[in-house]
Amino acid sequence: MKCLTDLFIPIFLLTSCALSSAGSPFTVQSEKEAFIVTAVAENLERPWSLAFLPDNGGYLITERTGNLLLIRDGRTSIVTGTPRAAVVGQGGLLDVVLSPSFTADSLVYLSFAEESGGIYGTAVARGRLIHDVGGNARLVDTEVIYRALPKSSGGRHFGSRLVFDEDGYLYVTLGERGSMNRAQDTSDPYGSVLRLNPDGSVPGDNLLVGGSDAAEIWSYGHRNAQGMARHPGTGDIWLHEHGPKGGDEVNIVRKGANYGWPTVTYGIDYDGSVISDTTTAAGVEDALICWVPSIAPSGMAFYVGNAFPGWRGDIFVGTLAGKHLRRLELRGNEVVHQEILLQGRLGRIRDVRAGPDGFIYLLSDADNGALYRIEPARE
Repeated sequence: MKCLTDLFIPIFLLTSCALSSAGSPFTVQSEKEAFIVTAVAENLERPWSLAFLPDNGGYLITERTGNLLLIRDGRTSIVTGTPRAAVVGQGGLLDVVLSPSFTADSLVYLSFAEESGGIYGTAVARGRLIHDVGGNARLVDTEVIYRALPKSSGGRHFGSRLVFDEDGYLYVTLGERGSMNRAQDTSDPYGSVLRLNPDGSVPGDNLLVGGSDAAEIWSYGHRNAQGMARHPGTGDIWLHEHGPKGGDEVNIVRKGANYGWPTVTYGIDYDGSVISDTTTAAGVEDALICWVPSIAPSGMAFYVGNAFPGWRGDIFVGTLAGKHLRRLELRGNEVVHQEILLQGRLGRIRDVRAGPDGFIYLLSDADNGALYRIEPARE
């Protein structure tokens, strides 16, 4: 495992004009590309995730505080018919993705924190999106297709990113809810990556089907993954996850693999105590890279567009503690170079998405957050 510090990673902040407000575009010259950053939508309340509707149909944005928004042609409206999210700690309305067959079935998938009897857990719901040209939208036939049990107290580590693979299976990240040993208990789905059928049922070829373990588990030993994406070439599912104080990781998700938390880690607890002095072990997957100190990664996207040829094939990661956009350059499955972009310019970056237009989109995590677009600077 490569455990990296930021001491020797170049930071690019060169701009052609000062940033006076969230709505003022500014230009950055980075190592390989010059780009302009523009606020597309403002006044978002703790935005968490973004999905693009087809045929320039606008954007769906979740606000952790509970709303699903449709932004289209400059107009923002609240989508009704969504599940009720429990806004507690890090929980609320979280990820949003479209069905792989969205043009035929109009299904939207949402992950969220759910309350029952004063305790909380992560759940996944889906509903059919209906919207008109005026921007009004609602989900109909909304149903919860998966609930992670057992629920527990507290508001930490819900996960929860959603990704479909090439075969249409749904992957879900679950944090260990702040109870680290749950990540090594395969009878408990928390601290794992799940693999589900689109209706929430468990595929028959999942590793743990038929035993006493949680059959939905695909991999385990994860702390709290808030970034996940499908590799455009191999189809592999990649993720990054929060370490404790240090030890954030990037991993490729493998069937039945153990990623070690908390028995293997490069991090320490927040009070400075040692969690484990083991950084690698037999039977545990080594991370591709880890970050010490923590950058608190959130959101993850592979770039395959044509607008930025110098970035094609790279991974982009938002950071919360780091307050920057991180570019990871790959050679096969190896991270060979990193670049820090927009350090301190947009605040905490919660989500990163590569748009169908070839541009990159970011969500800033704030009470007055914004959706930003990165597009090439024109000479």
